[in-house]
Amino acid sequence: MTGARPLAAATAILAAMLLIGLIDNFVVLIAQDGGLWQFHALRSAMALPMILALAHLGLGSLRPKRLVPVALRSGVVGLAMLFYFGALGFLSVAEAAAGLFTAPLFVLLISVAVLGERVGALRAGAACVGFAGVLLVLRPDAGGISWIILMPVLAGFFYAVGGVLTRHWCAEEPPFALLAGFFLVLWVMGLAGLAAMALWPAAEGAQSFLLRGWAAPTPAFLWWTFVQAVGSIASVLLVIRGYQLAEASFVSVFEYTLLIFAAAWAFLLRGEVIDGWALAGIALIIGSGTLIAVRERARRKETAP
Repeated sequence: MTGARPLAAATAILAAMLLIGLIDNFVVLIAQDGGLWQFHALRSAMALPMILALAHLGLGSLRPKRLVPVALRSGVVGLAMLFYFGALGFLSVAEAAAGLFTAPLFVLLISVAVLGERVGALRAGAACVGFAGVLLVLRPDAGGISWIILMPVLAGFFYAVGGVLTRHWCAEEPPFALLAGFFLVLWVMGLAGLAAMALWPAAEGAQSFLLRGWAAPTPAFLWWTFVQAVGSIASVLLVIRGYQLAEASFVSVFEYTLLIFAAAWAFLLRGEVIDGWALAGIALIIGSGTLIAVRERARRKETAP
């Protein structure tokens, strides 16, 4: 990694995952007073002026080099976050993150089916092991809530598509342009969802977080949404910086620590304890993700001119 700074990159990613694991545990508090669509609309409304101010200070450019790829990438990643945060209204952060980390499996499938890449048996087997780990964490036959269990997996699918688009279409785009596009799309999605919910019968029970329209925001809702906005900007910028300082195959390994940090914060904040099956599943997810990243790095070295 000539010219790279792997220690600084790892530190940036670890700090980002530590922060995400913390702030996402507060979504359960947000869900008590508001719905998914209001959360996204208000969080983006808070985040966009902050991003604009940071860009105005010279920290980055908001102008994309190619508008259509950035818009498409923002829309796909926005869908991933809709499903991920929707799941957080019902599942723990560790469970939702486990579903999100089906992304490496979907990346391999997309690489083979769409991009025509060849995937070796080692990476394919590792992806299957990772998916088995996800099943151990989520256990879709438990509790009869399979439709909720599918939400983080769908988040993983769209996150994988967003990753492929980022790598192939948006690799040279300014980080602040990608960040602003992401929040702008979520703001539009939030407003569209609120408009749709105004025509939808009021929901009660478990579905209320997903099907709740506009409600007068409480001080607690505004505060935790603001915490989410600030934390999201900081964590995304840390992730971007991490990927700028070292190879993606090296950096991506450290993103799996989100599963550990999320579970640790849930225990510290609410006393949540995950069982042995879930711990085994997390170990399989981390192990498979690390193996895929290491094999990808080796493959790139082998094919380098």
